Amino acid sequence: MIQTLEWTDSGVRFIDQTKLPTEETYVTCRTCEQVADVIRNMVVRGAPAIGVAAAMGIALGAKNAKGETVGDLKREFDRCCELIGKTRPTAVNLFWAIRRMQDKFESLRIRPLPQIKQALIEEAQRMHAEDIAANQAMGRFGATLMPASGGVLTHCNAGALATCGYGTALGVIRAAVEQGKKIHVYADETRPFLQGSRLTAWELMKDGIPTTVISDNMAGAMMKQGKIGAVVVGADRIAANGDVANKIGTYTVAVLAKEHKIPFYVAAPFSTIDLDTPDGSQIPIEQRNAKEVTHIAGKQMVPEGVQVENPAFDVTPAQYVTAIITERGIARAPYGEALAKMAGQTAAVGG
Repeated sequence: MIQTLEWTDSGVRFIDQTKLPTEETYVTCRTCEQVADVIRNMVVRGAPAIGVAAAMGIALGAKNAKGETVGDLKREFDRCCELIGKTRPTAVNLFWAIRRMQDKFESLRIRPLPQIKQALIEEAQRMHAEDIAANQAMGRFGATLMPASGGVLTHCNAGALATCGYGTALGVIRAAVEQGKKIHVYADETRPFLQGSRLTAWELMKDGIPTTVISDNMAGAMMKQGKIGAVVVGADRIAANGDVANKIGTYTVAVLAKEHKIPFYVAAPFSTIDLDTPDGSQIPIEQRNAKEVTHIAGKQMVPEGVQVENPAFDVTPAQYVTAIITERGIARAPYGEALAKMAGQTAAVGG
């Protein structure tokens, strides 16, 4: 299994996703500031991985805290939470992880400092293990929705690299292949950061799963030619009504899938579902540096001074979503009812 991130005695170790697929290198962060930087700069990306990275960064900050009282530790802990909370505004897993670490700290306040620090580290490690288990359960549920054979389209990277291992959308594909289904993956390149061509293709080739990279504007033609039997993507935030925020371009794929009568599935852990956000219009959309659009591999590709838009995400309305796959099962419309009901469940073990 690809080690996207892990806690080590030296710090939090990340595979550097900005260097893939040509270089497989790793970065070790020894401070919460360094973890914030790797989240912000997309050395680590993908909502579930961002959440666990945030927890580990906060635990690292607590471990390094020099104060001698619980109050001193709390000030450092709060500073790390605030710092990491400013890195990526759309991925709700980030804020879910921060809240979970904050709740853990509050439950520990009467304990000695060494015990508090160790318990925070263990909580972050627990979240890492839980994410892998959730992805595997999600995969078992989602595999039942995949065609027995044929093409499946995915957009961006929702694989092991976007999680702590196995993946959400790619976890569904992996589970389907493990069940003997003959799937050929079509991976949108996913401009401008190329997570599909750089990361999804790299992962699937490592697994020996047949994969074809297509440019983003080829998806409709592939559907019309009958090469795509299903679409499965991940998510960075899912509103209470089932609207889905995911990598920019997902909305386009969903509309095309609807037009061609192809099922469009979203796979995400329940921590990605934000029941406090009523619909997609309330989801904050991160705006990233224009150079991600204007430059490729350091080479400028557009006229100097032209205006550029670079939203990192778009919102797909629930009406285009065939089903939402989580570790607690499969939700179908009406999503307001289905997701609220899921909120009262515990994680299932798979279908």
